[in-house]
Amino acid sequence: MSGTIAPENTLLLDLPSGLVTIELLPELAPQHVDRIKALAEAGFYDNTPFHRVIEGFMAQGGDPTGTGTGGSEHPDLPAEFSPPAKAKFLRGTCGMARTNNPNSANSQFFIMFAPAPSLDGQYTIWGRVVDGMDAVDKIKRGQGPNGLAREPDRIKSMRVGTAAPATSPAASPAEGVDSTPAADA
Repeated sequence: MSGTIAPENTLLLDLPSGLVTIELLPELAPQHVDRIKALAEAGFYDNTPFHRVIEGFMAQGGDPTGTGTGGSEHPDLPAEFSPPAKAKFLRGTCGMARTNNPNSANSQFFIMFAPAPSLDGQYTIWGRVVDGMDAVDKIKRGQGPNGLAREPDRIKSMRVGTAAPATSPAASPAEGVDSTPAADA
């Protein structure tokens, strides 16, 4: 992928540690991308915490209650899982959190610190970090097996933004999602 990302498919996540640019992937999860965009534009994510942050795994946020049980007033979304041959959970991948019910994603999301093949095909992928992964890496880590963060870092703002230069996955600290079909798929 080269060039710029269309502004309507760019999400700007402002964290205490810096600005993160996320490329939205509507070709993988159109309903989830629409939900993230609508909530971001409404200011829903502003000042929400990264309540669950596990070193070497992921940072989860998007719950205004900070408990991991909250969501928006919108109904839950049906799963939009991508087959692993199409998209994988790699460093920088953005996915939707859910309960054991595959059709329970609402507002909570996570950003991967490292690859997690066990999530491939089991959770919805809606975006990938294309710039600012260093800021994601600085999110305060939680404690214990569930990674619950005490006095967690909070999202300053999250908005659909202007186009940003896309970096190649090989050159980027965030590997992101390979959204091209595999030759052997």
